[in-house]
Amino acid sequence: MARINDTARTSVPRGLYILGFGGHARSVADVAVSAGWNAIIFIDGNAREGEHFSSYRTISEFPDHPEPDWQLFPAAGDNSRRRAQIERSSATWATLISPSAQLGIEADVGEATLVGHGAHIGPGAVVGKGVILNTQSIIEHEAVIGDYTHVSVNTVVAGRSRIGRNVFVGAGAVVIDSISVCDDVVIGAGAVVTTSISEPGVYVGTPARRVK
Repeated sequence: MARINDTARTSVPRGLYILGFGGHARSVADVAVSAGWNAIIFIDGNAREGEHFSSYRTISEFPDHPEPDWQLFPAAGDNSRRRAQIERSSATWATLISPSAQLGIEADVGEATLVGHGAHIGPGAVVGKGVILNTQSIIEHEAVIGDYTHVSVNTVVAGRSRIGRNVFVGAGAVVIDSISVCDDVVIGAGAVVTTSISEPGVYVGTPARRVK
């Protein structure tokens, strides 16, 4: 895992291949463009010939001779699919950070991770590989977000909390401070997690309780 600093945020390679062409892929492109990536190509086997988003075209499969110095980014919103995208390739993965995001001192962000518009990562927080931190999400001081986890819009993970791998945190949910959430958990939209979660499942409500 690499620490993302101001140099990394302003050093943008030549172009970006985005794996996918769904709604989340378009959000990825929006962050990429705002961060200074001007050359973007979507790769999606289900895209129709000639299909494009804004001025950015799509192709159906990864080119035999890719553009030099381009990087890839996984754009599946689903955690398992995004993990599969990453594990199928040994390519160089980009890390995308919106210029409107805030990163605290000693914050670490893994490769193939998206940090969306207005997101906040507090000092000493650690964000893993292939993570989505969506628009206006807050990861506070010394919190840990595991690989392949999706933190939705307007969520709060308070200080020193630890979120496992392959976790989905729904829009507007709150995880209070010093909470641990195990791998493979779904936290419903608007839920408030007040005690640690040690069993995989779906948790909703205030306080959040397991429903399946």
